Amino acid sequence: MKELVVVSGKGGTGKTSLVASFAALAKNKVLADCDVDAADLHLVLAPTVQHREDFSGGKIARIRSERCTACGACREVCRFDAVSEGQAFSVDPVNCEGCGVCVWNCPEEAILFEEAINGQWFISGTRYGPMVHARLGIAEENSGKLVTLVRSQAKRIAEEEERDLVIVDGSPGIGCPVIASITGADLVLVVTEPTLSGKHDMERVAELTRHFRIPAMVCVNKWDLYPAVAEEIEKNAIEQGMKVAGRVRYDKAVTKAQVVRTSVVEYTGGAITEEIKSVWRHALYGLG
Repeated sequence: MKELVVVSGKGGTGKTSLVASFAALAKNKVLADCDVDAADLHLVLAPTVQHREDFSGGKIARIRSERCTACGACREVCRFDAVSEGQAFSVDPVNCEGCGVCVWNCPEEAILFEEAINGQWFISGTRYGPMVHARLGIAEENSGKLVTLVRSQAKRIAEEEERDLVIVDGSPGIGCPVIASITGADLVLVVTEPTLSGKHDMERVAELTRHFRIPAMVCVNKWDLYPAVAEEIEKNAIEQGMKVAGRVRYDKAVTKAQVVRTSVVEYTGGAITEEIKSVWRHALYGLG
């Protein structure tokens, strides 16, 4: 079983559109949407949820008023000003960071330390096969843990159903969710744009993949909007030890395909489809 992770230095580069096309082109695979902070692969694949579970990435404190003596010890040790005093002491769940200091310092053992529900994760069926995805709650944290959970479930399904490939729609940027998305992958495909910021973002992701010793390739999306920078990005990628998977032109068919909730390669047979197919072939070659 191989794992391909598609990432980008920032959002909006066309990463998810490319993954949706890969889903249509690949055979015997499992899909995973690990962009849990802003998941949108489901908008194209229209999954049917078959299993759902709550996700807990940490804990939160709650004061039991019947045992609280209002000594104020919890408020004194809380660095996040999460403990307030009204008619009784209480913990603001928004400000609580789940550190547990108040729990350990309460002389009456009046504070419960409970699992916090940060989101949900799903196993779904799509017209392309099984898909694991998730939804992180508004302003919730620990998305790296949720990414790891989504990946592990996708791999489990691939092993149980004897599927050859896991295609992961990774998170943008270089933070914790991205590290959780790419660690241990067989190949990372970096999707970027022909802009100076796109070049900079690609370099940052390239540095991250080198650090974890993961083979990486680059794809310049909308390359025809600025061909000179596209060439510069490809040259720079090669200098950093990455391979070039190919280019994909700008085409309004991408937006039209999204409106009707389908992948680009299913929507049109034009030049953009041939370019995406070429990128897919290079990615398969890179996977070995």
